[in-house]
Amino acid sequence: MKTRKGLTGGQYKPLTGNDVEKIHRTVLKVFEDVGVEVRLEEARNLFRKAGAVVDEEKCVVRIPPALAEALISKAPDIVTLCGRNEKGDLDCHIGGKNVYMGTGGTALNVQDPGSNDSRPATLNDVRDMARLVEVLDNIHFFMLNVYPNEFPGETVDVNRFGMALKHTRKHVMGGVYTVDGVRNVIKMAERIAGSPERLRERPFISMVTCVVSPLRLDEHYSRLTIEVARHGIPVVVPAEPLCGATSPVTLAGNLVVLTTDTLAGVMLAQLVNPGTPAIFGSVASVADLRTLKYLSGSVEMGLLNAGAAQMAQFYKLPYYATAGMSDSKVNDAQAGYESAITNLMVALAGGNFIHDAAGFLEFCMTASYDKLVIDNEILGMVMRAVEGITVNDDTIAYDLIKKAGPGGHYISSRHTRHHMRTEQYVSELSDKDDRGRWTAAGAKDTRTRAAETARAVLDRKPQSFIPGNLMKTLQKEIPGLAFE
Repeated sequence: MKTRKGLTGGQYKPLTGNDVEKIHRTVLKVFEDVGVEVRLEEARNLFRKAGAVVDEEKCVVRIPPALAEALISKAPDIVTLCGRNEKGDLDCHIGGKNVYMGTGGTALNVQDPGSNDSRPATLNDVRDMARLVEVLDNIHFFMLNVYPNEFPGETVDVNRFGMALKHTRKHVMGGVYTVDGVRNVIKMAERIAGSPERLRERPFISMVTCVVSPLRLDEHYSRLTIEVARHGIPVVVPAEPLCGATSPVTLAGNLVVLTTDTLAGVMLAQLVNPGTPAIFGSVASVADLRTLKYLSGSVEMGLLNAGAAQMAQFYKLPYYATAGMSDSKVNDAQAGYESAITNLMVALAGGNFIHDAAGFLEFCMTASYDKLVIDNEILGMVMRAVEGITVNDDTIAYDLIKKAGPGGHYISSRHTRHHMRTEQYVSELSDKDDRGRWTAAGAKDTRTRAAETARAVLDRKPQSFIPGNLMKTLQKEIPGLAFE
């Protein structure tokens, strides 16, 4: 099967060029006139030293337009998030309109293969999710998607990253929770890479901090952003404004808040370490105004994150997008159509690093093994749509059409044999048989076939991508690290 990744999106544009410019101008007005609340004194001092106006009493930083644009321009427009194989074909070149899709985080619960129930996630689930992602070709990276409930906050960072790095070679991104956790994860990754320099040359880890919508850089996440930036590790600074709750109810108003929030995080990273690979990030969605509950499967989430792709492209920043989640509790039709719609919208808009695209149910609270397999199929189709239609002398096939003539056929032609495995998406999960064959094979639905695929992978002996002697060394050097 042909694996499609890093293809160029941008065919879908929910915003016009004038829309993008108007949002940009409004964002600059917010920075200058409204400001951003910056709770950490160290961060306020960085902004003040650069030329921002700081109201110490209210902890509000107002940033002149010229300064905002200058700081944004210091961030690289392409960030390569590397895998760990010799060919380098697991690398993700984030930026422009390149499209990559993968898992997201961080669910507290897990749904086992074949089950409709959920249970608390453990470190073994980090291991098994990584193992499954390793073999699902349409999932391009592993963003740590579950939180092992048995670990205290002091050691959860290094254990999540450590177990993932042990069991997949794909790029590992994850949220971080403590400054010591950031340091220990980076120390571990430097040992695995062979040296600090090698890790910076080919970063196979990246980290997610947060901006608290609306318009606030809080103390905790600011410390984390500063720590990651000091080490020069790729960092995402996403915001999660919810229409009608933490942003205006209108999608355009939400995009103003989102863009202001995440750019504030990008600026902070550049103030700490100019050139830090900082990534514009969106987890924007809508709130159910009856309950004020976060909704993850709404079509508006797709619209917002597609629009945010255009904003990131305007600023020439790599983009971390959200799509593919579902509010359904089980792997039913709702889970399928919600995931497919938002994944397709954001990918066609040119979202770069589309996380949450595989495996999530129940408002992002539950990670499902079966859904990882089902979403791998959805993502294969989505990437085929991103690839579009190739038109050249070979594919337009005039000579072949002329040769076959009226009433001819193309079944046995060399042209058909040459293109048959690449022109069409080849399904690995969907049923394409007639009813008789389907019945004879057990009349299995998609969910059943997905569960069988997941179990087949998990029944194999786990493979480690970290040498045993290095694991022992890391466990001695880093307190609380458990690989088993």
